[in-house]
Amino acid sequence: MPLSIRIRLLLSFTSVLMVTIILFAASAYLITIAVTGDVRSFSDFYKNHYKLNPLSDSEERIFLELKTLAKTDPEKLMDEELLSDYDFQLRIVQAGLYVRKESEQLFVSPSLREPKLGTVLPAYEMGNNQIRNTVNHGSRFFAYAKFDFAFPDKDRGSIYVLRERSPFAEMIRKLFPILIGVLLAVLLFTNWLLFRLITRSIIQPLNGLRQSAEQIKAGDLHFEVKAQGNDEIGQLCASFEEMRRQLKHSVQLQVLYEENRKELLSSISHDLRTPITTIKGYVEGIRDGVADTQLKMDKYLDTIHSKVISLDRLVDELFLYSKLDLKRVPYSFEPTDLRSFLQDIVEELRFDLELQGIHIEGVYPDRQVPAVADRDKLKRVVLNLIDNGVKYMDKDGKNITVRLTEQEDRAKVEITDNGPGIRAEQLPHIFEQFYRGEAPRGGEAGGSGLGLAIARQIIEGHGGSIWAESEWGQGCSIYFTLKKATDKADGSGVE
Repeated sequence: MPLSIRIRLLLSFTSVLMVTIILFAASAYLITIAVTGDVRSFSDFYKNHYKLNPLSDSEERIFLELKTLAKTDPEKLMDEELLSDYDFQLRIVQAGLYVRKESEQLFVSPSLREPKLGTVLPAYEMGNNQIRNTVNHGSRFFAYAKFDFAFPDKDRGSIYVLRERSPFAEMIRKLFPILIGVLLAVLLFTNWLLFRLITRSIIQPLNGLRQSAEQIKAGDLHFEVKAQGNDEIGQLCASFEEMRRQLKHSVQLQVLYEENRKELLSSISHDLRTPITTIKGYVEGIRDGVADTQLKMDKYLDTIHSKVISLDRLVDELFLYSKLDLKRVPYSFEPTDLRSFLQDIVEELRFDLELQGIHIEGVYPDRQVPAVADRDKLKRVVLNLIDNGVKYMDKDGKNITVRLTEQEDRAKVEITDNGPGIRAEQLPHIFEQFYRGEAPRGGEAGGSGLGLAIARQIIEGHGGSIWAESEWGQGCSIYFTLKKATDKADGSGVE
């Protein structure tokens, strides 16, 4: 079973804690040796407590021999040669010997020859109640074991086996357990605090992300992932929140597309039903012999033909938008003079529009405006925009203006009508697929709602942009821009 991040962090911090304690203990041991000069283990260091057992095993053995001599044959303790021999043995183990008779100093090791050392040594005590202790002489610190006895001449004598210790050794011995305890407490607290902080800064955000993922899995996108800080976890939370927003937007867009699809199906059904009903009625009239003259027959056939053309145009528009939306329409770019291109379209439409009572005019620069474009698709854009203006004309004097202007590296085309205009709340949506606003459904007005969407797809396929400006009741202006051709333009693509 894989370990969780929380357990891994706990094990990591525990390992660091144990390594720290081991290193600290080793360092303390080495420092103690350096300060005290005692190469024995810590157990010996504490077992040989200066006040209770100040001597090592070798020193204790020599002390016991001297103590036995003092009890059985104190006369020998006045033999300087014997005392020198014991002193030699003590010096090997870094200790010294001090022997006195009454207040007279009988023997003292060379390492202990300090002025007035005898004055700081404890006084004669025949009961030998306290034979082990420590003593300070100036800056030197000694641990000792002593034995008081009587010489044959009844004079009092004392034997001292002394070992010089560091004055810091006793302090270390006392403080070391406290320091160890404090260190352990600090390390444990630090370990717990760091574990707490890290788990709060890592585990809690990750738990929040897990809960957010479960909400997304359940289909709930109406929440917010709040990023705390700007570290890696915060950046992950921010990215997750951005993903949630994008996903929510995609879902909302999908819902909108579904609503638009339903609206499109409803619109197409209506647009198809009207001409099909008309065609059906005229065909039944021909079959039933209603068209009993050649004049009526021609009228019926002309009406059927015009309705079939309308159906064909609607199907073609749907098919074109579908391919544009799927990016499956190839573009055939070629160098194009926009001025002559727009002039030809305006002249082509002029006669038919004048029959409808609509005046169209073009305003162009005095020179050519070169661009690279797919002429057929660009013509479709211009026709769609003009047709959009024609559908909703509601004034007696109906005018459409096609204006071409130049910018630094782009050409701008403006198609303006004096129709009713577009409401401000509808203006941002008119280029959306299937959007129809509040246009009336009767006659040719309203269309399929794909004309402007197709225009946007084609202009964006050219690398340009398209937008509209309007005031309600004051007409509408639709603009689009194209990149102007450069000397490197070769018709292979948009410059």
